Amino acid sequence: MRESTEKVSRMEEGRIDRTRFRSQNRKMSEPVKELRVEIKGLMLDPSSNVPIVILRDTESQLFLPIWIGLSEANAIASRIEGIEPPRPMTHDLLRSVFEHLGGEVEKIVISDLKESTFFAVIHVRQGSRPVEIDARPSDAIALALRVNAPIFVLRAVLDKAQAVDLASQATDEEKLKKWLEEISPDELGKWTM
Repeated sequence: MRESTEKVSRMEEGRIDRTRFRSQNRKMSEPVKELRVEIKGLMLDPSSNVPIVILRDTESQLFLPIWIGLSEANAIASRIEGIEPPRPMTHDLLRSVFEHLGGEVEKIVISDLKESTFFAVIHVRQGSRPVEIDARPSDAIALALRVNAPIFVLRAVLDKAQAVDLASQATDEEKLKKWLEEISPDELGKWTM
């Protein structure tokens, strides 16, 4: 009997931990801390040839570069350029799945930055039920473009991103900011698939 009581106690502890984790995640995406961003453009990192999506805060003009994969960059670029593939790409398929299952993507939120990796949450409403889905920012952005959902970044993520850059390479961070402010939309928009 004691052993089964201990198992139940351990199971209850697990439930409490998961509940606390869920409530912390909800706190992370409270609307008051979210800043709406737009896609400024796509480009290649000149030193590594890795694609970068540049997000810009619509109110304060802060820039957030996120290094992404080639296929996600192509998915984002194709939507920005209005190119419709002959067959659905992964993000088109995901949009279709949401639509057929009665889900509506309300927004996506770049929700965290840990060890130089960004995290995102896709906020979906299925009927009256809100659902939060963990995602890579590049996939979430590609999906948001397909469903016309707004893109947000938590203020804390912008703060962390700046703190990480400033702590590691202050002069490079300043150069990047200046370069992003001076670059023309034509230069950022030149992404070839």
